Amino acid sequence: MDALAKERLVGIAREWYGQMRDGIVPYVRLPTRTKQNIEYDDETEVWKYGDKESTRSAATEKSAVHLLKMAHVIGFLKQQLVENRSSTLRELYYISEGWKRAKFSAQDESNLLIEDLEIITDVQREAFHLRPEEDGASIFGPLRIRETTRRGVREMHCQEDIGEAGYPIPNNVDTLDFIDHDAKFVIAIETGGMYARLMENGFDEEYGAILVHLKGQPARSTRRVLRRLNDSLDLPVVVFTDGDPWSYRIYASVAYGSIKSAHMSELLATPQAQFIGVQPSDISDYDLPSDKLTEQDINALKAELTDPRFATEYWHTQIKLQLDMKLKSEQQAFASRGLDFVTEEYLPARLADMGVI
Repeated sequence: MDALAKERLVGIAREWYGQMRDGIVPYVRLPTRTKQNIEYDDETEVWKYGDKESTRSAATEKSAVHLLKMAHVIGFLKQQLVENRSSTLRELYYISEGWKRAKFSAQDESNLLIEDLEIITDVQREAFHLRPEEDGASIFGPLRIRETTRRGVREMHCQEDIGEAGYPIPNNVDTLDFIDHDAKFVIAIETGGMYARLMENGFDEEYGAILVHLKGQPARSTRRVLRRLNDSLDLPVVVFTDGDPWSYRIYASVAYGSIKSAHMSELLATPQAQFIGVQPSDISDYDLPSDKLTEQDINALKAELTDPRFATEYWHTQIKLQLDMKLKSEQQAFASRGLDFVTEEYLPARLADMGVI
């Protein structure tokens, strides 16, 4: 993989050289990264970028500087691969301090450039030995794994051999192998409080559930693990979040892929993932404690009505209901009915309705 990543990175510079040799101003082509340019692919069942493209050409000063920055990053990543070292996205941003005109103005700019390189090379950033700054999510449940690390290979059971924090998902999940399991399904949980509640109540043991703590908007490594658990172990994946528009987008990133990483959807998205809740209908059905929608919430819900990832009868019905109610609720709101209500009544009923148990 290191050799492939290096060859494809250097291939970009090689192509620029060929363009200049032929008297062509160097350029790169990239898909337009907007929700108007993502399309559903029937074969893979995920959302991908469409045919709309933009061109970055050195014919303009702005684009020429962008290609200069890309050239610096390619050189840095090539050297990192040769030396078998790694760095974080944040460190890459600071390393550019010494690149003079090619210095990044903000980390968002360097992050986007790495995404550009992923698209052009068709290689994930992990293959460039780049990792995010934030910690990964965690797993707890009836699953035995093997992880290859710099210090050797270790094998562990994700209930018996780990503490209550769970097994931390590594940045590069290609180092993981799933050995065996006694699970019936995977439940991905947005908040740490609900993750701890299910663990404390023994939900994983009673229902054969692998618990995955998403830690809010899930990292790419978390989404890849969910995809692999679904693909390689043939386990259903369900997603349990708060009942607000931002949490629905967490589900969408797991099931359909996100707009900014649509080029990786086949690896990151789990099209078969189902949404448990909190549904807007749950707020009224269970008389859950709730808060009023803010203006930002309302605008986000209206935007989701035009988002192709939510273009189903189910989502349109639920979102319109929430706009009518003008209310939102959290996972922990089920505690108003007792600490055991969510694991003894709500989740078993929902999972049975969904055909998971």
